[in-house]
Amino acid sequence: MLDRITASLPSLAPAEQRVGRLVLADPRGFARQPIGELAERAHVSKPTVVRFCRSMGYDGLSDFKLKLAGSVSEGVPFIHRSVDADDKTGDVLVKVIDNTVAAFLKYRNDASTHAIERAALAMAATCRSGGRIEFYGVGNSGIVALDAQHKFFRLGVHAIAHSDGHMQVMSASLLGTNDCVIIISNSGRTRDLMDAADIARKRGATTIAITASGSPLASTAQIHLAADHPEGYDRYSPMVSRLLHLMIVDVLATCVALRLGSALQPALREMKDNLRSKRYT
Repeated sequence: MLDRITASLPSLAPAEQRVGRLVLADPRGFARQPIGELAERAHVSKPTVVRFCRSMGYDGLSDFKLKLAGSVSEGVPFIHRSVDADDKTGDVLVKVIDNTVAAFLKYRNDASTHAIERAALAMAATCRSGGRIEFYGVGNSGIVALDAQHKFFRLGVHAIAHSDGHMQVMSASLLGTNDCVIIISNSGRTRDLMDAADIARKRGATTIAITASGSPLASTAQIHLAADHPEGYDRYSPMVSRLLHLMIVDVLATCVALRLGSALQPALREMKDNLRSKRYT
């Protein structure tokens, strides 16, 4: 959560930046103090404190303080234990799993439920209207986009994934106001994805970005689902960001399925029954 605030500071208004610096300087104190004291310490108005919390993707001050208190009191640290060339198999097992679990727990504490709710409602509305849901990603994020297509296809949604920049631009050009596009990127700085996102937004589609805070893609999307994981690029580091993105897609798919309600159950049951013939008994 503190990493996300640090990354977002440059994009905030000066008054909100003062609130952000106050949080970074004394997170435990910020979580305990009333809004009047916080505003006085940051030399801002009370509404500015609330605006800062909403700029970070939270419902308001109470939601922000609850997540902040959980983050600093649980003390889930960022763990990144690099895998070395001479590590034994047992060492690799522990390091890879520890890195992944730490990233997941950090996301659990930092995630904005407000942003996830907005994304799920937008996607559920697209499903009900018969619109298209498209997933864009390149490289590792392209693999996540394909996984997302599979998950939403099972919900009876007209979903498709594109990992080619030209296809993304062409497909985005055909979107409309009832459609939704989810752009997945670890860096949030890939030119092809930015171009497709701009086109989709101009066409009136809802744009959702799963990417790093403070990135150009995060700023341009209508809904930002922050995925902040400082990735290592040495030859022995697995891509934890890819697993984090897959988990966020799982959360989205579950939220959308719940909002679509019991109407999904007969189709899912029939799909499962039909698949039984493809298995050996």
